[in-house]
Amino acid sequence: MSENGENGELLDIDKAAILLISLGEADAAEILKHLGPKEVQLIGEAMSKLDNVPQSRVETVVGDFMGLVEDQTWIGINNDRYIRAMLNQALGEEKAKTLIDRILMSTNTSGLDTLRWMEPRQIAEIIRYEHPQIQAVVLAYLEADAAASVLSFFDDKVRLDVLMRIASLDRIQPQALQELNDILERQFTGSAGSAAATLGGIQSAANIMNFTESSIEAELMDGIKDSDEVLADKISDLMFVFDNLIDVDDRGIQAILREVSTDVLVVGLKGADTALQEKVFRNMSKRAAELLRDDLEAKGPVRVSEVEEAQKEVLTVARRLADDGEIMLGGGGEEMI
Repeated sequence: MSENGENGELLDIDKAAILLISLGEADAAEILKHLGPKEVQLIGEAMSKLDNVPQSRVETVVGDFMGLVEDQTWIGINNDRYIRAMLNQALGEEKAKTLIDRILMSTNTSGLDTLRWMEPRQIAEIIRYEHPQIQAVVLAYLEADAAASVLSFFDDKVRLDVLMRIASLDRIQPQALQELNDILERQFTGSAGSAAATLGGIQSAANIMNFTESSIEAELMDGIKDSDEVLADKISDLMFVFDNLIDVDDRGIQAILREVSTDVLVVGLKGADTALQEKVFRNMSKRAAELLRDDLEAKGPVRVSEVEEAQKEVLTVARRLADDGEIMLGGGGEEMI
């Protein structure tokens, strides 16, 4: 069972796991139906790691949950105001915004929701011959890492076209959702809602680029610059790259280091500047920092591709922790060295 470092508090993911197990199989299963695949996986992993949880811990978790909802249930479980208040309190306004839009579109996005549970290759095959605008809407709806994986199955020109369309998306009108659901009905059931939804945008494009393989990322950025240099600069500014770890606070760096192997860290730091290396050393024990320094000095030349792969692995951990609300990532940055 994970604990949050210095004060020994449970992480939110562990609290969720304890709460669901306390509810029993039937009620827990009913709740999990309303979560996305990534959330189900994370909670499932947390459940599997629970062991000998003290009764006092269980009572605290359940008590905290009841305290969180007792003042809000009067709004009504099917009320939009309740949904907005609950998600804003749980996730913060910025993170909750997109999720609220998707929920309040009504339950008529079953086709899109079904895609989120599919393998990227399957999604790529389903939308391969659809109009690029439809492809852009689908990818904007997916999690950024899944969208990046789907893009990897397209050729260069299609990737560039779709990513630029994602960057230019804002609000999706009902007729666009209707068209998308009509297409998906060939594979799934579903119908369109009547509410416009916020989807896509430059931040969405930047998030997808963050999860794209280095070689594909470079090609896409070059293509965007050739077509629209201002847009390329905006996307680049919003991307979180390895050098941006310098902006993460010490607590966040410590959380990342707990989940990254030394071998990966050594290779990743080979391409980092001295300031970032020193920040990492400061957030380790004296002995661990000395060993890491020795490993860095002893490490011979490393291919750029290996450094980039290691840095991507560290960034994947950082983004996952940020998505879970455990750390805060800094602002935009520059291209990876």
